[in-house]
Amino acid sequence: MLILVSLVAMKKKSNTSLSIRDWDRQDRPRERLLQHGKHTLTNAELLGILISTGSKNESAVTLAKKILVHCENDPAALATMSIGQLTAFKGVGIAKATTILTALELGRRAEQSLPIAPSYVTSSKEGSDLMRPYLSHLKHEEFWVVFLNNSNKVLFCLQVSKGGLTGTLVDIRLILSKALELLAVAVILAHNHPSGGLRPSVADKAITEKLCKAAATLDIKVLDHLIVTEKDYFSFADANLI
Repeated sequence: MLILVSLVAMKKKSNTSLSIRDWDRQDRPRERLLQHGKHTLTNAELLGILISTGSKNESAVTLAKKILVHCENDPAALATMSIGQLTAFKGVGIAKATTILTALELGRRAEQSLPIAPSYVTSSKEGSDLMRPYLSHLKHEEFWVVFLNNSNKVLFCLQVSKGGLTGTLVDIRLILSKALELLAVAVILAHNHPSGGLRPSVADKAITEKLCKAAATLDIKVLDHLIVTEKDYFSFADANLI
């Protein structure tokens, strides 16, 4: 009798999906966002955070996947859904539907307010316009590199490192190997100062000099190093520091 009860309990448990709280902490969307950044999350995980809670038989992320499948995995199509279409999914009420649509509308307005990123970079301002969406709102330092061809066309933007409030480590080998892979002839360095200050630090000047010397051995030119904040920027090239 005891064995039968145990088997029934196991069967019930197997038919019930695990909630996000049952997942390993490093797999939970909110924890991963906090530790590794929003860019590491899938569309379903981002939507799952907005949904917050699932139903008895499925997690918020599973519910999010169902909604995205309905939209052919296109976030733009999701933004066109109505409250009624969203609440047709079991587990999505008025509150969750309005949260989803509000977040999507806010994201759309934020995107519209950003400057159009140039496909060519011919000045420090164009470089700062390109990097501002990546760097301006961060609470920690990140170091990025823009790779260019001989016409100053942007080939690729790479996040090289992510640090704390006051600094980040930079792997020169990673930058140069990516430049060779892309056949880039020039690079622009960029990082942010969470404090909002634009004055380059001793470390900023040192890594710039080191990168310039290393890149020169491969005939790759460092055109500029930009310190980007929400509303302004500092250019090493404009200040004759390169």
